Amino acid sequence: MKSLLRSPFIAAILGYVLWAWMALVAHTIRWRVEGLDEARALLGAREPGLILACWHETILLMPSGWLRHIRHWPERRGRVAMMVSMSPDGASVTQAVCRLDIDVVRGSASNKKKANKDKGGVRAIAEASKRLREGGLICMTPDGPRGPRRTASAGAVTMAQRSGAAIVPYAISARPIGRFGSWDRLIFPLPFARGGIVLGAPIDCPRDGDTEALRQALQIGMDTATRRAEELAGYPAEPSPTGAAV
Repeated sequence: MKSLLRSPFIAAILGYVLWAWMALVAHTIRWRVEGLDEARALLGAREPGLILACWHETILLMPSGWLRHIRHWPERRGRVAMMVSMSPDGASVTQAVCRLDIDVVRGSASNKKKANKDKGGVRAIAEASKRLREGGLICMTPDGPRGPRRTASAGAVTMAQRSGAAIVPYAISARPIGRFGSWDRLIFPLPFARGGIVLGAPIDCPRDGDTEALRQALQIGMDTATRRAEELAGYPAEPSPTGAAV
């Protein structure tokens, strides 16, 4: 299967299918959106760009915010790019994303069990940091490419510290949906569903800040934005510790 996915021909076909599906759901889902004005104001007030952090399971939904809103922002000073892993299935995702007029930065953190295998992580961080310093936007998955699911790693924080960019939690949800049996329970969005997009409170990451404390702040920000996006999509609100609705 891996060798099949590495075939340029197969990757091109899958990329076309993914692109068509991403565009279809982006334009047919009934979206409710929060946080756009705040994110635009932040981008316009800063020299570096922004990191949009989104859970890996929402890859097929990620371009919806771009297609419906972000690409029209006059505050953008650079290209939008998405970080995609060097895994075999990353080739088809790359094909799809490029069709959406989004640049791709390929690379991921190294596998501890395969420390001698280059995943392009250092080069990817360097390129993404350069784009951010020039005012671009980078979309990345803080729990990708291997998980654990919905657990933020320090990668986005490290990139933010290097570039001076802020991290904005980018949560997106839809209902009804299908899910694959992958490690991230990848969402398969359906056209004409209800959807929610939330751009959460920005997280500044000073170069001398405590990386673990900033990672925890990112985790909290992602969890908060995700719950709100799910509520906007029509999922029941999670109960508070006292049992009252939040």
